[in-house]
Amino acid sequence: MRTRIITIAAASILALGGAACTQAEQQQAEVNAEAAGDKAADVAAQTGEVVESGAMKAAQAVESGAGKVADKLEGNQAEAAAEGRPGAVDPATDTRVPAKN
Repeated sequence: MRTRIITIAAASILALGGAACTQAEQQQAEVNAEAAGDKAADVAAQTGEVVESGAMKAAQAVESGAGKVADKLEGNQAEAAAEGRPGAVDPATDTRVPAKN
């Protein structure tokens, strides 16, 4: 998106300044505009990679934290099921301890 804006801006500058410039100056301006567009594309790609790597790290942290919480809850449920507490689910068998009537 940013590259496109820069390219459009460069084309506009070339169009407006074209009447006042020599052919050689116009060609040099086109070369400069193209180089600027290429540089902008490189920067945009690098920025995308930085954002993606940050999102990856955040997802890994969430996954790790969720795994730790799941392990703790599983341990709590195993203990509760072993003690016969109604409503607890034994993680090993996936069976619920029935309510006492």
